[in-house]
Amino acid sequence: MVFDDLEPRKQKPAPKDLTTLSVAELNDYIAELEAEIARARGFIDAKQAHKSAAEAFFKK
Repeated sequence: MVFDDLEPRKQKPAPKDLTTLSVAELNDYIAELEAEIARARGFIDAKQAHKSAAEAFFKK
C-alpha cells in the first residue's frame, strides 16, 4: 500500500511581495533564487548520473 496518497499535498508557498523591496534587496533576492536554481540543477545532474549508471549496469 502506498501511503503517499494519504498525505495531504504540499501547497506552493505564496509569492513574495516584491513591492516593498528596494532595488538592492531585489538583486539580493534574485541572487538567492539563482543559487537555489543552481543547487536544484546539481541534484538533477546527480540523479540523472545515477539513473544512467543503473541503466548501463542492467543492460549488461
